[in-house]
Amino acid sequence: MKLFIKFDINTICSLYLKQNLEQNNINFTTLGFGEIEIEDNLDAEALDNLKTKLAPCGFEVVENQKSVLVQKIKDAIIELVFMDDSNNYKSSVFLAEKLNHSYGYLSNVFSEVTYSSIENFIILQKIERAKQLIIINEMSLTEIAFLLNYSSVAHLSTQFKNTTGITPSAFQRIIKKRRENLK
Repeated sequence: MKLFIKFDINTICSLYLKQNLEQNNINFTTLGFGEIEIEDNLDAEALDNLKTKLAPCGFEVVENQKSVLVQKIKDAIIELVFMDDSNNYKSSVFLAEKLNHSYGYLSNVFSEVTYSSIENFIILQKIERAKQLIIINEMSLTEIAFLLNYSSVAHLSTQFKNTTGITPSAFQRIIKKRRENLK
């Protein structure tokens, strides 16, 4: 039997982080997604131990200030893309208000650190979200395009194909065929 499971990556990450911090008897407060405040001072050995425990699942303690800001930008973009009402926000305004910096500054720092643009990262996240929504199979492509703030299904399809190499319709057919083959 095969099950298709819908999950929230933010919740999973938060729970995993909480579990590891509690196992190491580290008192902390969650400030936001990807940001915690350690209530006690950690010595170098305890910090290295924590980094080692978090690394296998892709968690990394970010220490450079520009890298911290880039991570906050990425987290905010992921939050925006996964919001059910993301249509109500323009990404540049959302990021500037959330991070208390001008969009121009955020864009420059992001490009300097990642060698890519905020716009490209947003597109990648939107396409990942579209793929998840297609796999869940609860929405039409028109509804997905609207949810992800695309001007049309054609616009979504163009970006989807440019990013993945196939159209959303072809992706849907592949998912449908896989499901049929598993029965």
